[in-house]
Amino acid sequence: MAKMKFGTKAVHAGVEPDPSTGAIMTPIFQTSTYVQEEPAKHKGYAYARGANPTRNALQKSIAALENATFALCFSSGMGATDTVIKLLNQGDEVITSNDLYGGSYRMFKRVYERLGIKFHFIDLTHAENINQYINSNTRLIWLETPSNPLMNIIDIEACVAIAKKNNLLVAVDNTFASPYLQSPLDLGADIVMHSVTKYLSGHSDVIMGALATNNEKLFQDLAFIQNSCGAVPGPQDSFLVLRGIKTLHLRMERHCQNGRKIAEFLKNHPKVGKVYWPGFSDHPNHAIAKKQMRDFGGMLSFTLKDDSLEKAFTLMKSVQLFSLAESLGGVESLINHPASMTHASIPKEERIKNGLVDSLIRLSIGIEDSEDLISDLEQALKHV
Repeated sequence: MAKMKFGTKAVHAGVEPDPSTGAIMTPIFQTSTYVQEEPAKHKGYAYARGANPTRNALQKSIAALENATFALCFSSGMGATDTVIKLLNQGDEVITSNDLYGGSYRMFKRVYERLGIKFHFIDLTHAENINQYINSNTRLIWLETPSNPLMNIIDIEACVAIAKKNNLLVAVDNTFASPYLQSPLDLGADIVMHSVTKYLSGHSDVIMGALATNNEKLFQDLAFIQNSCGAVPGPQDSFLVLRGIKTLHLRMERHCQNGRKIAEFLKNHPKVGKVYWPGFSDHPNHAIAKKQMRDFGGMLSFTLKDDSLEKAFTLMKSVQLFSLAESLGGVESLINHPASMTHASIPKEERIKNGLVDSLIRLSIGIEDSEDLISDLEQALKHV
């Protein structure tokens, strides 16, 4: 069979009819253990922390979407991130972005720095900045592109080129883009991480993470940590994500279409200050986004011209279709205040220094009718 296009992979990859019944959907194997023919002789399944057929089907699906040979699913995106950092040893160093999801920052600073791993949070929008931080202890470059919440774009290929010269691993958080928009492994990355909770699942009803790689040794090391430390998802959640992935390409098309319309509406509104969206030609790294992404996604952030926290809060209270909530990537549109919600764990002086001001508002654009979403924002902006 010819190489499948993305939409076909989303529907079919990893999923086969159940051999015992012919069920077209992978069954939910709700079991903790498996009967063995004799001690240590089994059909690939012994205990569900190590493997579960529903989870295995999902892992095959995610691997296919990321053009990977291997994938592993975890109980959350942070569980997946934690597993990557556990590849490192005390004294190792990591180079990462100064515009990073607050949960990742919190884990790096408050958990792993205490255990002796050093993190450099730097401006990665210019890949050459990496060079001055590389030393004999550097092991990993952790990228997030587009970034959360300022939508910064990092040149994956350029970072990979520097990493390969210095024998470093590159891991990419691909949550904001999804595999529909961006394929970091094709650009040379070693590991891709997803908060599956977001676009892959797409319906705001699952917490899950995933890692994908083409490196068998890396896969074996990550799988060992997964089984040893136990941050695995259950079969019910795996089933829900398998179902969600079947419409990923359709949802992403609408997220992108709506994102573009709303970004353009906000940019032209007299009360809006700056709009952060990589699809604009004046975005600092628009050319890189155009090169490494297939479209520009449904995530954006903006400030008001009257850049006050009070006005920002008034707007967020005035919307009717947008829901004030953490998370992103679901079918419904969400509005979020990063400084007090998703990025509250980052010290204020660090946030401000990197451009994450107190009044910044982040939108996750859903798949509703764009005219209704624009009307909602329009009426809310009248209150500020």
